[in-house]
Amino acid sequence: MRAIVGSLQLVHLTYAGSGKPLAQIVFGPELTTIYGASDTGKTFIVRSVEYMLGGAKLTMIPEAEGYTQILLGLLLPGGSPLTLVRRPGTNSTHLHYEDLRDLVHRPADATVTSVHNARSKNSLSVHLMRAMGLGEVRIRKNEAGGTRSLALTDLVHLSVVTEDRMIAMPSPVIRTGAANTRTAETSVMRFLLTGEGDPSIDTGPNAGQRRVNRGQINLLDQLVIDLSAKLESDESERDLRDRLARVKTAIDAQSTALRSADEGHREAVRERMTHARQLAGLDERLAEVSDLLGRFRLLEDQYRSDLERLVMVNEAGSILGYFRVGTCVFCGADPEHQHPGHGQQESTQLHIAVQAEAAKTTALLTDLLPTIADLAREQEEASRTWRDVKGDLEALDERIGEAEGQIAPLREGLQELLDARSAIERGLELHSRIAELEDKRSRLDGEGAVPATRPAEYIAARVVNDFDSVLQRTVSSWEVPAVDNSGYDQYNAEVRAGGRPREGRGKGVRSVLHSAFTTSLARFCIERDLPHLGFVVLDSPVVTYRQPVKSTPEDPDLPDVRITSTVVDRFYEDMLDFPGQAVIIENGDPPLGVLSEATTYHFTAAEGRPGFLP
Repeated sequence: MRAIVGSLQLVHLTYAGSGKPLAQIVFGPELTTIYGASDTGKTFIVRSVEYMLGGAKLTMIPEAEGYTQILLGLLLPGGSPLTLVRRPGTNSTHLHYEDLRDLVHRPADATVTSVHNARSKNSLSVHLMRAMGLGEVRIRKNEAGGTRSLALTDLVHLSVVTEDRMIAMPSPVIRTGAANTRTAETSVMRFLLTGEGDPSIDTGPNAGQRRVNRGQINLLDQLVIDLSAKLESDESERDLRDRLARVKTAIDAQSTALRSADEGHREAVRERMTHARQLAGLDERLAEVSDLLGRFRLLEDQYRSDLERLVMVNEAGSILGYFRVGTCVFCGADPEHQHPGHGQQESTQLHIAVQAEAAKTTALLTDLLPTIADLAREQEEASRTWRDVKGDLEALDERIGEAEGQIAPLREGLQELLDARSAIERGLELHSRIAELEDKRSRLDGEGAVPATRPAEYIAARVVNDFDSVLQRTVSSWEVPAVDNSGYDQYNAEVRAGGRPREGRGKGVRSVLHSAFTTSLARFCIERDLPHLGFVVLDSPVVTYRQPVKSTPEDPDLPDVRITSTVVDRFYEDMLDFPGQAVIIENGDPPLGVLSEATTYHFTAAEGRPGFLP
């Protein structure tokens, strides 16, 4: 029964990283050519596409340092977009069912395992195979008739050809070169040419293997019981994942609230320290002002007291000098030595002296009073400021206390949520291990007997002949000399041309034959609605090929140095009519006719774009 399938289309390859300029190639829907100088990242593009379609390893180049995401945009059968996002060096691919072309921060619509695993039901291979209608296809994996699911890597190998595989000795059909995978590799070729998978047949174990299987089943059952006993609740894995999502949301909210409370607490503490320093400064100044006021007021009292005594002295002197007869109270002269008006004169001199002293003291008091008034005003203002700062300080103490009261329960709540998350994750890990053990037990328990008949091993001759005609038409249109009667040798899983196997030719012819085989296979499948990815990516398909050198009639040993680029030109002309999507990587410039009709990228160190990665 033939599978009804759809194909994929490459949209873009993008490298993105925080603070890094985007490195991006947007593929045309038909022919895309990327050409230019060596060491500009062209081969890295091919390896990146292969890596994003389930490759296990990608050797990063120095220019890729700092790029944390690789994005591969696809169009699924029907035209809906899909963006694959993968971090270099990881085995997880995030699926986004939209066209994304920049650094991705949003949650993925789905997360799958990048590298195909026969035991995994959530791999990129499973998702894309289902999208193409190939999810139920099985192929033979051994001579006994055992089968396995068709994997994405089985198709990528026949569509994306790196430079080293282009000229390698092994056949284009062979992916690993290991003896135990040869049956599967030839079965993939048979499936593509016929559209028919192999029936699901289990060869079953022998009696000894069944006894071993029973022992393994008993051991697995005991392990499942032991792990189940460690589960802290009866929740299913799905319930645990739902609860984990809720707990993570609560942790985010709690963390946000705790950060806000911590920031408020720190801000209040900083303000309190500022107010405390201000209050200390005010205390010191108030002490100084109070001390000065005390001293100056004592001095004021002294000045006023001196003025009062001077008034009394002046009055007393006048009275004594006016009424008393005898010895002079001012100078002590006896009456016989006193001249007329002596008392009046002495009294006047005393009055003048008292007035001078009073004027001096009054001047000092006049200078002192404004200073006392200024200090009093400063004391009043400082006291008022002190009361305000003291009030602010008390308010800040209350605010700090409230913040500390909020932080403690928030921290306790966050710790409880973290503990709950850890418990859920332990439960999920136990469920995962239990599921893995149950999967192993199911496979052991389901093994049956050897089938009575085996599936067909080879491709019908008419189908092979039909494909050979397409391959021969391709090499003929490219005008490749000495490769007549090109075809696929299904018994040796090899391409033959000019009566010789491909592995026996030079690397230039090997690369041309590999390119011709890959494009012919894609053309054969696409034109007949047979399974295929729908695109080819060829790295250096004709770059190593050189036209054979001819001899001149005059001297058969003298080479004709006029070497033309016929094969290269014809190759590009043929690819313009390719029915699917093609991406060609070459060093040399394509013909002008191709540059005008295809999507082109020219990498050059001299001007324009220097390479794939900035």
